[in-house]
Amino acid sequence: MKIFLTGFMGSGKTTLGRKLAARMNYEFIDLDHKLEQQVELSIAEYFTLFGEDSFRKLEAEVLRKTPYPENAIISTGGGLPCFFDNMDWMKANGKVVYLKLSPKTLADRLESGKEERPLLQDKHGDALVEFIEHKLAEREPFYAQANIIADGLSLTAERMEQILIVE
Repeated sequence: MKIFLTGFMGSGKTTLGRKLAARMNYEFIDLDHKLEQQVELSIAEYFTLFGEDSFRKLEAEVLRKTPYPENAIISTGGGLPCFFDNMDWMKANGKVVYLKLSPKTLADRLESGKEERPLLQDKHGDALVEFIEHKLAEREPFYAQANIIADGLSLTAERMEQILIVE
C-alpha cells in the first residue's frame, strides 16, 4: 500500500513517516528530498531563483514521476495537495492521510528552522500564527479530501498503523 502523508509544514509528516515506515517495514520517501536531489538545490534556493509557480509545477512532476515501491510511506510538501489535482492523483494511487494540527501548535514547532522554509522566513510570533491561520484556511478544503484525517498532536506511529489497518 502507498500512503501519502499530507499536512501543513511542521505537522510531522517526515518524522512520523520515518517511524511509521520502520514500524510497518515499508520504504520511506520524502518528496521534498527527491525534489532537492533532482534540481541539486534546496527548496529555499529553488524558491528564490525560480519562484513559487515554477516550484509547484516541479513538485507535481516529482510526485507523478517518482517510482514508488508497492509498500511505501510518502511524505509530501505542505502545499502539494493544493495544486494541479495532486490530491486526486494521490488518492487514485494510494491512501492519503492528513496530519491536522492547530495554527498555534504549528507555529510553536516552526519558530525555529524557518530559514529552511521560504514562506515563513520573515514571520515571528503572532504574525507567524496569523500567516499559518490564513494559509490553513486556503489549504483546508484540499487537506480535508484525504482518506484519513488524523489529529497530529498525539499521533504515534503505533496509533497511525492501527488507523491504517482499520481503514
